[in-house]
Amino acid sequence: MNTNIQATEPTPTTSAAQASPSLSSTPTIHGFHCHIYFGPDTVAQARTLCETAALKFLLRMGRVHEKPVGPHPDWSCQLAFKPVLFGEVVPWLAMHRGGLVVFIHPISDNDLVDHRDRAMWMGAVRPLDLRMLGEGPGQYDL
Repeated sequence: MNTNIQATEPTPTTSAAQASPSLSSTPTIHGFHCHIYFGPDTVAQARTLCETAALKFLLRMGRVHEKPVGPHPDWSCQLAFKPVLFGEVVPWLAMHRGGLVVFIHPISDNDLVDHRDRAMWMGAVRPLDLRMLGEGPGQYDL
């Protein structure tokens, strides 16, 4: 057994950005989407949740899709909002989602990466069909 192994301590001149180049530049986040997932038994609950959020916050509520749309595997409704509202909208959804699954992703420079690598979930993680998403910025109206 080799007992001469020494841990390398970070030096004051070593920053997190130097240790991980991806931390040195963060794409601009233009907004966020929260996709509320539901089914036939919870469509009224989801509609009420989304309508209440749209009244409470300055955000855009999309259509209540009673079929899978885009990369989403379940029925869904989208809430779109600017970054300044994240700290209000997301905690509110956490407290009021009532068991519904919520998929949250930023809107930045790469639609595919935003959905695949930068996403957050409340509830069960659902499989997305990412084949339709490009690696450029998406077009979103906030």
